[in-house]
Amino acid sequence: MVLLLAGCNPHMQNSTNGAPAADSQPFEQFFQALAQHCGKAYPGGLTLEPQGDDMLTGTELLIVHFRECSDDQLKLPFHIELEASQSWDRSRTWIISRHADGLELRHDHRKADGSDDSNTMYGGFTVGEGSVITQQFQSIPRTEESGYFRGWRIEIEPGVRYTYGTVRGDNWSWRIDFDLTEPLTEQPPAPWGHD
Repeated sequence: MVLLLAGCNPHMQNSTNGAPAADSQPFEQFFQALAQHCGKAYPGGLTLEPQGDDMLTGTELLIVHFRECSDDQLKLPFHIELEASQSWDRSRTWIISRHADGLELRHDHRKADGSDDSNTMYGGFTVGEGSVITQQFQSIPRTEESGYFRGWRIEIEPGVRYTYGTVRGDNWSWRIDFDLTEPLTEQPPAPWGHD
């Protein structure tokens, strides 16, 4: 736990009150808002799923763990409770990287043995200015294929809510919400393929 908290850089925040610097870009403030939760894990659930998509039933416990934080990168494992088998899918980690002109989202997918899944490290970069609360990441291949914007949207209200999902045009197509009001007392183990 000490090592996890030590990874959260205090220089990313205003030294007097822990708030993001007022003169920083919205994407930088957004990144800092995510980093405020470093070292903690939170419960969540499915909010919206496209018709015909059966990845989740809506009854599973979902957990996001703000596990690894550095000045320019956050790694957030996404754990899915598999109710039927009373086990967990620990294959996914969201990686959010900060660059000089915006953020990058990547999806690190692993198999149970830690090796790369056949579909891994896909993602995209932020589009537009976004806001302190919301940033959108474009999938160029999916956008080109469909002819309209496709990608991912992440929202963060520190101490209230963390939301992740896919978007088509202006609308959510798949969405999960996590309750940030109370962190879990017991943190999940490392995701597959990570120490």
